[in-house]
Amino acid sequence: MAGLTASMEHLVQQLRKLPGVGPRTAERYVFYLLTQPMSAVRELSDAILRAKRTIGFCRTCFNLADGELCAVCKDPARDKSMICVVEDHRAIRAMEKAGGYRGTYHVLLGALSPLDGVTPRDLKIQELKGRVSQGGVREVILATDSDLEGESTALYLTRELRALVREEAPRVTRLA
Repeated sequence: MAGLTASMEHLVQQLRKLPGVGPRTAERYVFYLLTQPMSAVRELSDAILRAKRTIGFCRTCFNLADGELCAVCKDPARDKSMICVVEDHRAIRAMEKAGGYRGTYHVLLGALSPLDGVTPRDLKIQELKGRVSQGGVREVILATDSDLEGESTALYLTRELRALVREEAPRVTRLA
């Protein structure tokens, strides 16, 4: 790229790896960052590194968390008898923005995709079954995507959850 130093070109290439960032946007970010005081750039860099070091998965639902439990699992006002199953963390953010749902979540960390080699063992399905088997869950809401992989995952989960032997099996529903 004409007019850019080697280190600027490298930074542009790194920024282009971010979703939705094309070459022009990446260049604008580089020029903006270069005009900022070193303290502001260091603060941004430190925030990225801190987030990467400290954020992990909730031990209960596999949502993103700063500690052992995510904010939803820590919240005593949440209805623990309802579990909404989602493919990834972005779905939780969308559900929370929409408001109205006061239950808990379970993040599968993907969807079944035989062509991509994603099998039930690659997802957090056993952990979901374990949560349901502990009792106290009256409804499992399947909120997987409406694409082929999401529908296949929902069908598989429905069969697996209904096969659990319990006195009070939870109701398994599909989000429209």
